[in-house]
Amino acid sequence: MFEYLKGTVADILIDKIIVEVNGIGYRIHSTIHSVSQIKKGDAITVYTHLVVREDELSLYGFMSIEELDMFQKLISVSKIGPKVASGILSAYTPNKLSAYILSKDISALSKAPGVGKKTAERIILELKDKVDKTNVVYDYTLFNDDHKDDDEAVQALMALGYSKLESEKAVEAVRDMSLGTEDVIKRALKWLMK
Repeated sequence: MFEYLKGTVADILIDKIIVEVNGIGYRIHSTIHSVSQIKKGDAITVYTHLVVREDELSLYGFMSIEELDMFQKLISVSKIGPKVASGILSAYTPNKLSAYILSKDISALSKAPGVGKKTAERIILELKDKVDKTNVVYDYTLFNDDHKDDDEAVQALMALGYSKLESEKAVEAVRDMSLGTEDVIKRALKWLMK
């Protein structure tokens, strides 16, 4: 129904943004990766997907078409809803996720929030033929990039108004290699609010 929205960022939350378009504020669920790329007041284009449920209509939006495309592939997997798909894309970029799917890396996929071993196996089984093999960049850093996760967490905290120094200290204070980016951000926010 909605392909994209062009408007101004009115507010930023951890996993949501409010975009004002012609005087109407749209609450758009998003990923930490997308949210970390914007600031309040930015003029943006958000690529959207409308989720219709019995009791609500929810907009999910992303800063890139690739992220939207991967979101739509993820929600096509049985037993994966939009919240889990959004959580997976908060943990991994579409390129990294594609690489994990094509390399059948169950343990890496299982680290995403809401994804266990069986769900990771189902993602691989159902998406291995749908993932675009030509755009995947095989890079050894995809499989060992703890610093990239830290950088994403710092960027997300900065998008919420914290200074770079505060954000780096908070991420360093709560860092646990078993945590995904989303959990690091949540813990860092609690640490900053002490």
